[in-house]
Amino acid sequence: MLDFLVERFPAISADEWSARMAGGNVVDRTGRCVAPEQPYVPHGTLYYYRTVPNEIPNAAQACVLFEDELLVVADKPHFLPVTPSGNYLQETLLVRLRRKLGIDALTPLHRIDRETAGVVLFAKQPATCAGYHALFVDGEITKTYQAIAPGNALLQFPLTRTSTLVTSDLFMQMREAPDDASKKPNARTEIELLETRGTHGRYRLRPLTGKRHQLRVHMAALGLPILGDRIYPCLLPQGGDKVDNPLRLLAERIAFRDPVTGENRSFASRQHLQFPAS
Repeated sequence: MLDFLVERFPAISADEWSARMAGGNVVDRTGRCVAPEQPYVPHGTLYYYRTVPNEIPNAAQACVLFEDELLVVADKPHFLPVTPSGNYLQETLLVRLRRKLGIDALTPLHRIDRETAGVVLFAKQPATCAGYHALFVDGEITKTYQAIAPGNALLQFPLTRTSTLVTSDLFMQMREAPDDASKKPNARTEIELLETRGTHGRYRLRPLTGKRHQLRVHMAALGLPILGDRIYPCLLPQGGDKVDNPLRLLAERIAFRDPVTGENRSFASRQHLQFPAS
């Protein structure tokens, strides 16, 4: 098995694979640990549980809003990733919930940015995932967000921002493409001003489509960049999380008709966005 893994993944040394096996991080389809000297089995299945050296502990804590035999609904704080990626593995919402609830099959039904707080849905049964995912694809999920951003007396609310979002030349960013009659817009957001305090406002955002960074791009394009946004309108240098100035974006509510039970479901975050100090 060691020879096979080294040949199949030449970027990983034999010593590294041996260490991973010794740590019980490589198992077969039955969950049994694989040893370096174990005979290779053609067409078998191996699972490798990735580790992140020196992963930084994350003090942000999520709470479970709801749980039944089908779903788990969590209320995620700012700066906690939903799923493992890059330097985040153990300190993610998914891994924490799997451990806390003892549900290895727990699967996120959608994602929100690490910097965004709010409601996230998880399926407990793999067989139901396709039905729930279809709700998002078909636009049968109602999602509402809140955001804190500058005010602009020249804009009339409520309004709808419609545009075509494409990847930017800058890593991490999306951008609005110039108007093109030959291309159908792919991003649409309804925006409502809820209140104003000083130079900032509290907005309710309803994405009617689900493009990456859609809300952040649309608000920035209107001259209303969300407070604490380090990507829009300008990509700022990476640094430590600014816990005293998080992205003021909250996934406040999600509602849908359950494809399994047929009942209407609605879940709301218990968190609140704070205006900047005067």
